[in-house]
Amino acid sequence: MSDRLTIGQLYPASLHSSTLQRSSIPKQTVTGEATFESVLQQKLLKFSNHAAKRLEQRGIELGSRQLDQISSAVDKAAAKGSKESLILMKDLAFIVSVPNRTVVTAMDGNSIKDNVFTQIDSAIVIS
Repeated sequence: MSDRLTIGQLYPASLHSSTLQRSSIPKQTVTGEATFESVLQQKLLKFSNHAAKRLEQRGIELGSRQLDQISSAVDKAAAKGSKESLILMKDLAFIVSVPNRTVVTAMDGNSIKDNVFTQIDSAIVIS
């Protein structure tokens, strides 16, 4: 019973060592490329339930151009390593969780006045 066993003896020769390892990166194809769905989810701008309620309560309507501007601002904040950003756009303000690409809350001009913004690490002004 003192015979040595090697990996080749435990597993059939037809298995490659890479098939024995689990990938820690989710949603990838066999070729190692990210799926369309995972890439899309990383680029989408999301709105929390709280932010959606605030947009509705305050009568804020965002067009596709404004959504693109906010998304671009989130990209810039992410490139600088930001976590929580204040995005100012004309008379609107948004607090965004940058890693999650999620708008946490939205404010109009009246709500911005005399307000103190806390727990942010960056601010972006969109003209």
